[in-house]
Amino acid sequence: QVQLVESGGGLVQPGGSLTLSCAASGIISSIYGVGWYRQAPGKQREWVAGITGGGSTYYADSVEGRFTISRDNAKNTVFLQMISLGPEDTAVYYCNSNCQGRKCYGYYTDPRLFDSWGQGTQVTVPS
Repeated sequence: QVQLVESGGGLVQPGGSLTLSCAASGIISSIYGVGWYRQAPGKQREWVAGITGGGSTYYADSVEGRFTISRDNAKNTVFLQMISLGPEDTAVYYCNSNCQGRKCYGYYTDPRLFDSWGQGTQVTVPS
């Protein structure tokens, strides 16, 4: 079974930056799509960014120009670099991919389509 583990969250001042990591284990292919998502207190989980197996990247309007998703295939790790952070970015951040057995295929922009989630990593930007 594939396991995706998020890390890198923390407390950052407004205007600051942070880079999150999503490390995959148990996977037998490094070519697959991954999405980043976040859930703020009292709000539904939302899609933030995605990277396809071919390396194409996509972003939600709310983070376009501030967040950058990238990957290191050799390390089976996907990153989310975040700059110009504001209180509205405070949330638990998750990564996910549609995985079957030891292969992953892509991500959904609708987080409701996933059956399971990891623990996520908390990002806090005080107002």
